[in-house]
Amino acid sequence: MPYYFSDWTLIILIPAIILSFWAQTKVTGTYQKFSQVRCSRGYTGASAARKMLNANGLSEIPIYAVNGTLTDHFDPRNNSISLSTMVAEQPSIASVAVACHECGHAMQHNEGYALLRLRDNLVPLVNITSRFSWPVVMIGLIMMASGVALGGTLFNIGVILFGLVVLFNLVTLPVELNASNRALSQMINLGIVDQDEQAAAKQVLSAAAMTYVAALAVAVANLLRLLVISRSRRD
Repeated sequence: MPYYFSDWTLIILIPAIILSFWAQTKVTGTYQKFSQVRCSRGYTGASAARKMLNANGLSEIPIYAVNGTLTDHFDPRNNSISLSTMVAEQPSIASVAVACHECGHAMQHNEGYALLRLRDNLVPLVNITSRFSWPVVMIGLIMMASGVALGGTLFNIGVILFGLVVLFNLVTLPVELNASNRALSQMINLGIVDQDEQAAAKQVLSAAAMTYVAALAVAVANLLRLLVISRSRRD
């Protein structure tokens, strides 16, 4: 166990951790900046989302306001969109960009977008593997350090379980990028933002996308570290 926490492989995580911190700072700062920039055409997040849904034959999808900050999401289980109160009610560039991004997911769901279906199918499995992968890894390491043969098998099982978490993040990234691309295209084509606001909306969506890039980087770095540890233990 001390080996896992004190060995040199910790350096593998450092770039991913720095990227994750930067991405979170970026998305928070960008959202706060453009939440102060009014949408010149007066759309709130909720009204922009409703226009985008209606224009794409999705008028039956309800939009709910929920508590929290950036708690916005599309729920495929009941085919609904939830927007944080500020996003729903505020007529800002940040609000319409975030809301239209969630509508992008609704469009994906309606079209049967393959990667979204794959991600949704992975969710129940990943909810389990993300909870148990690290405990299994740690138990395996402890047993290996104690000379128990079963420890290596448990460690490998933990690595496989965590590999599913990496796969989920790998699938999630293009899903989110596709939703953002749809959002930007729709905001422009439907006249939700004017030409001068397009760059600002793109900044909001790009900053949000970086959080998914960072999540994937952290997951891959952790998996790489586990593989390095596994190899060193065999050697």
